[in-house]
Amino acid sequence: MNRLLALATFLLAAGPAAAAPPRAAVFDFQFSNLSPVPGDAADTARLKRVSAELRDLLQKKGLFVVVSTEPVRDEVTRSADLRRCNGCADDFARKLGADVAITGEVQKVSNLILNLNVYVKSLTGDAPEKAYSVDLRGDTDESFDRGIRFLVENNMGAGK
Repeated sequence: MNRLLALATFLLAAGPAAAAPPRAAVFDFQFSNLSPVPGDAADTARLKRVSAELRDLLQKKGLFVVVSTEPVRDEVTRSADLRRCNGCADDFARKLGADVAITGEVQKVSNLILNLNVYVKSLTGDAPEKAYSVDLRGDTDESFDRGIRFLVENNMGAGK
């Protein structure tokens, strides 16, 4: 009887097994330049860096298992803006075997005012797309680094 009670106590303390996080295709951030100043090489470099950082943070935080988007990179490059292409990001993510499509956009209003936006679309069920946003002040590596960390830790990862 004591063994049975000990086993039951252990199983209750252990709780239910945690489900594996969903598989996510995390596409590179795209640039929406609303400022009068054209984008430059520094903007392009920041997009690549913040894209890599987003993937890394989502994986480390255990929010998603990130799948490589490399197999569809050429198709993505040839397509329209992933936010305005009538679900092409979802189609690309399905090709990769993902459960979720994650797109990102940096909106640049000026060198002082920018927005970092991340959109998470479940490819199963009919859940609405989730949108996360953080405002940046300053077009610098430091503001992008702080912004993406804040967005993942305090918005996307809240409660985890």
